[in-house]
Amino acid sequence: DVTCDEWSFYLLPLDEDIISMELPEFFRDYFLEGDHRWINSIARALQLLNSLYGPFGKAYGIGRCAKMSYELWRDLEEESEGDSQGRKPEIGNIFLMDRDTDYVTALCSQMVYEGLVDDTFRIKCGSVDFGPDVTSSDKSIKVLLNAQDKVFSQIRNEHFSSVFGFLSQKSRNLQAQYDRRRGMDIKQMKNFVSQELKGLKQEHRLLSLHIGACESIMKKKTKQDFQEMIKAEHCECCHPSQTSLPHPLL
Repeated sequence: DVTCDEWSFYLLPLDEDIISMELPEFFRDYFLEGDHRWINSIARALQLLNSLYGPFGKAYGIGRCAKMSYELWRDLEEESEGDSQGRKPEIGNIFLMDRDTDYVTALCSQMVYEGLVDDTFRIKCGSVDFGPDVTSSDKSIKVLLNAQDKVFSQIRNEHFSSVFGFLSQKSRNLQAQYDRRRGMDIKQMKNFVSQELKGLKQEHRLLSLHIGACESIMKKKTKQDFQEMIKAEHCECCHPSQTSLPHPLL
């Protein structure tokens, strides 16, 4: 016999400070088709966060979806009799914002390295598949993009124009560390191999992948149409517009 059970999976930790529900279909379902089925998942994710790190000090929100999610979450909290009550809160405030309050930010072209990697290769669940054009082989490699990647963590939020310079300097520094082997005695070489060599090889592998990714991005993003798009977006975003501020829900 086969027994099936439900796994209540609401939040996926992507990095040390990033937690995501990984629901790419949510926008289409809710904002285009009017399907409210994900409201319950959002409310339960809030309940999970609140039970682990709450209670939250205040909740702020913009939009109808934010309001419905908040109200359902409060109902769930009342039913569970507030498991987080009496604990010292680790999260001060929580902000809920509907995507339709700011389409521009999501639709503008990315200019930092992580954003361009997502535009070009698509980051899914915190990882990316680099194809043969990046790996310089006939194989594709799945790479986890988070703070454990020492190269990525230093360039993820950098403007793309400065990334190549950083990677070039990083390559020279790495080579200098390899060159330290020259002139070592047997004991020093043993310590180098046991303590440093593995880390250097891993960093060298990641450095090669990110250089390859940059080259692939450059081929696709230096075309004339991309430059024209950036100019158009810049002109559009420079016009002043009214913005809504989040208001307290709690």
